[in-house]
Amino acid sequence: MVTIRLRRTGKRNAACHRIVVADSRSPRDGRFIEIIGVYDPRHNSEKIDLERVDYWIPRGAQPSETVSAIIKRARAAAQAAPAAEKPAEA
Repeated sequence: MVTIRLRRTGKRNAACHRIVVADSRSPRDGRFIEIIGVYDPRHNSEKIDLERVDYWIPRGAQPSETVSAIIKRARAAAQAAPAAEKPAEA
């Protein structure tokens, strides 16, 4: 089974994570199929490629709980951004 999960990077006590698509049998920081984003909990920054998420989920990839929350926040931000970008018509 394929999962979308976090892969820990960074120094000790200063973790940073990559959001990866990996086989569920591979170790947490082991082999992966594709990197689709990054998550830094210390700076509250996250970036995820929603097009790649939309590619993998229909093919059976299961996101972890944390990654599901990141995807949900990214989709909400993506829907709010186009509304803010529209110029005001006068």
